[in-house]
Amino acid sequence: MRYTVVVITRDRRESLLAVLARLRALPDGPPIIVVDNASGDGTPDAVAAGFPEVRLIRSPENLGAVARNLAVDHVRTPYAAFCDDDTWWEPDAPARAAAMLDAHPRLAVVTGRILVEPGGREDPIVPELRDSPVPGPGGLPGPALGSFLAGASMIRVEAFREAGGFSPRLWLGGEEELLSADLMTLGWHLCYAEDVVVHHRPSTVRDAHLRRRHGIRNTLWFTWLRRPLPAAARRTAGLLRTLPRDRVTAAALAEAAAARGWVARERRPLPRDVEDRLRTLETSQRTSEARRYVS
Repeated sequence: MRYTVVVITRDRRESLLAVLARLRALPDGPPIIVVDNASGDGTPDAVAAGFPEVRLIRSPENLGAVARNLAVDHVRTPYAAFCDDDTWWEPDAPARAAAMLDAHPRLAVVTGRILVEPGGREDPIVPELRDSPVPGPGGLPGPALGSFLAGASMIRVEAFREAGGFSPRLWLGGEEELLSADLMTLGWHLCYAEDVVVHHRPSTVRDAHLRRRHGIRNTLWFTWLRRPLPAAARRTAGLLRTLPRDRVTAAALAEAAAARGWVARERRPLPRDVEDRLRTLETSQRTSEARRYVS
């Protein structure tokens, strides 16, 4: 077996059980690991009772995206297909992604085409992935990317571990951007694959304001942790011009500013070649409807 499916969840029992039923039917019969982020709705017991073949890890606290790090510690295959508790892979999609990783030894991440359910319409982010301007090496199976979407991507476990996985400081919400930059700094590549299809049925169980607050905060933290000063200033100014002027934004900016000490201590500007690749995304980041910080 070339891949393991990794799912993180919190308080979405019914959505998760529906996803696991689909994953159980994958033709390859891959191992599945679920990390429960301290759910209070009976999720872990329901998984244990209904899906005894799933490796269930019960976290006593909500680890956010870092729960994926915990899961990857238990992965024994070369690749991990990440899922959220409201996303699932088309039956042939994981095998396609694994074959791409097999064929391209410096490819760390394959992100699939996301269809939003019900209805199967393309997620608004898909055109940006398909038309990514990021330069990459010849021969990649799709456009090179500057970041990825964890709930719709297969990762090379070796690369994920080398880069240190997701940052505990960022927790959840745009956490992929920092990891992506660190992967590229280490010489890895990311790409989009049109024929790797992932479905997303957005759960109604979510705190949209909290996610927006963390998304704004994490974008600013990443920007000042890794981008050179002129680029960091440009992106910050552009973000401030587009953010809603409300309490959620104010809280996000306060959190971001309060961390300026550790951000300064841990700041490591990207190598020139990686920064050049990320700079190609500035226009789409500024104009994207899919990246708007609203809730």
